[in-house]
Amino acid sequence: MTWRVVVADRVAASGLDLLSKTPDLEVVDVAGKPAELDKAIAGAHALIVRSETRVTASLMARAPHLRLVARAGTGVDTIDVTAATRRGIAVMNTPGANTVSAGEHAMGLLLALVRRIPDAAAAMRRGEWDRKRFEGTELRGKTMGVVGLGRIGGHVAQLARAFGMQVVGHDPYLLPERAGELHVRLLPLEQLLRTADVVTLHVALTDQTHHLIDAQRLKLMKPTAVLINTARGELVDEAALAEAIKEKRIGGAAIDVFAVEPLPPDAPLRALDRVILTPHLAASTAEAQERVAMEICGAVRDALVAGDLSFAINVPGMGGDLLRRLAPLLDLARRLGRLALALADGPVKAVEVAYGGKEEAAQRPVLVSALEGLLAAMNAGPVSLVNAQVLAEEKGIQLGTRTGAPETGFETSIGVKVDTTRGRVRVTGALIGDSHGRVIRIDDFHVDVVPDGWMLVVRNRDVPGVIGRVGSALGSAGINIASYHQARRAPQPGGGPSDALAAINVDQALTNGVLDKLQGLPDVLDVRLANFGD
Repeated sequence: MTWRVVVADRVAASGLDLLSKTPDLEVVDVAGKPAELDKAIAGAHALIVRSETRVTASLMARAPHLRLVARAGTGVDTIDVTAATRRGIAVMNTPGANTVSAGEHAMGLLLALVRRIPDAAAAMRRGEWDRKRFEGTELRGKTMGVVGLGRIGGHVAQLARAFGMQVVGHDPYLLPERAGELHVRLLPLEQLLRTADVVTLHVALTDQTHHLIDAQRLKLMKPTAVLINTARGELVDEAALAEAIKEKRIGGAAIDVFAVEPLPPDAPLRALDRVILTPHLAASTAEAQERVAMEICGAVRDALVAGDLSFAINVPGMGGDLLRRLAPLLDLARRLGRLALALADGPVKAVEVAYGGKEEAAQRPVLVSALEGLLAAMNAGPVSLVNAQVLAEEKGIQLGTRTGAPETGFETSIGVKVDTTRGRVRVTGALIGDSHGRVIRIDDFHVDVVPDGWMLVVRNRDVPGVIGRVGSALGSAGINIASYHQARRAPQPGGGPSDALAAINVDQALTNGVLDKLQGLPDVLDVRLANFGD
């Protein structure tokens, strides 16, 4: 199969070369050509963007084959992650690739602002020489307030300490141990704003952080304090910031990101003194662009070719190494999910997946994989590891997991129990060796059958002649039997016939009423057909 990767925004050539040289990958580069994106997206399996292209639910709806969206950068606020997750589309980014460049740009803006470098340079070009007018302020001894202490914020904190600054921080998710490693004193946001001489923002844009710095919080800052924003424009109420600077309630600002980009020519911030504006340059270094391109293109390649979702932000706890290691087990789980649904009666109320084995991290991937198989068999729309749990919960299905010892005689086993409005079904599978999966139990019947292709499950009274009649009916219909496994219960007390079960692999689907003919055979109680294909 050939995977099509559509590149909507500019990405360094080294990354595109990596994709182009990978067998079975086709690269369609429409960067700078938004009119061509609509045409290209229809056949895309992967979409690579930066901050220019907004990946909306509408755009993804025009891409029926889309499996992943990759952001060549840190944030994903330009991507509708909720819509992507529901569609089963993995969302990836490169959170660490531009750490150094973004951190250095924040410090560069700060130095330029407090030493009045842009204004002094402009005056020199005009032929002036005015040293007193451009007197600056030292950083040493001042207090830096870092809002958001992730990779970039943590790097900025280290750079600030190298300049002799005291560093305070605000990050509700940061462990105290990590704050200690960074030599940062954690404060509530309002206290940080009152304390800091420099406030620098390094948080993601969410509903909670939109206009994090608004008019009320700007009033908390010192009249001499300055604000640095290289994260996201919407973190700051730009109108309130312009008013605060105009009224000299804060000392100035250096801004690299804006709510609307490009920044409109008549934006109030453009007209103010003590303000430095740059056009979203924090990640724009040659080194960062190379790192971002290679990292995101490598992640896209590995996701498409090897199923590695370790860069996906909406598939937590399922790194590439784990998924590769568990691949045979997860494949078995999907097939058991399909089989369980084929045997179930009525709407599914609950699913419980039991894992027996040595891999401690397998529990959630096994559950999600079983759900993926079950929901795919339901024709619930595009289903993947990304959205299987979400879709199940939307359908009101109660989910549960158990861990314990594997089935006797096996090193690794999976059990899938499905409760419906009409009863319960249990199926169990096990790995033979490291890669060979088999169904070993259907309800109380011990079987030994490969979950592949098409499988008939026939329940019947344990009396002579049933196997022959089933075989004859399949033969008369031109259905070839690949394997036939018969299981039986212990005889009933009093000598009556007990039940039996046959698990029969056949080479093709049963059409033209063959299932009904089997169901009508003497002593046949129930007939089901499971499809283990896509």
